[in-house]
Amino acid sequence: MELKDLTPAPGSRKNRKRVGRGNGSGYGKTSGRGMNGAKSRAGKQKRAGFEGGQTPLYMRLPKLPGFRNINHVEYLPVNVSRLEEKFEAGETVDKAALKAKGIIKHETDLVKVLGDGDITKALTVKVDKVSASAAQKIEAAGGKVE
Repeated sequence: MELKDLTPAPGSRKNRKRVGRGNGSGYGKTSGRGMNGAKSRAGKQKRAGFEGGQTPLYMRLPKLPGFRNINHVEYLPVNVSRLEEKFEAGETVDKAALKAKGIIKHETDLVKVLGDGDITKALTVKVDKVSASAAQKIEAAGGKVE
C-alpha cells in the first residue's frame, strides 16, 4: 500500500449542496426553500427561543428567584470540632492561623465559629463572630474568646 492508494471511507465525504444552479440540479428556482413564508426569504430567521408568537419561556419565568437582601453578610462556618483536630493547646485561632492550616482560603473572608462537636484544648479565639454554644465550649475547655 502506498500514499497514493489512500482514499476516504465510502460515505464519509459528501458533496456540497449547490443551490440556485438550474432546475436540472434539483435545487433550482426556489433553491430548496419551498414557496412562500418567512423561511423562504433572505435574512429572515426566527430568533432563538421563538415560540410562534406565544410569550417565550425565558420571559414567563421570574428574573431573579426570591428576595435578595443587599445588607446580607456571609460568614464562613468553622466548627469547634475542626479547631480541636487542627490546633494544639495554647495556640491562637485567628484568620491567619486558619488560612495557614487550610481551613479557609482567604484571610479577608468573615469567619464564625460554631458549636458543633467537642473541644478539650485551651485556645484563644480571635475571629469575627462566635456562637453562644461555641463560646461556652471554648471557655469550659479553659480557652478564651476575644
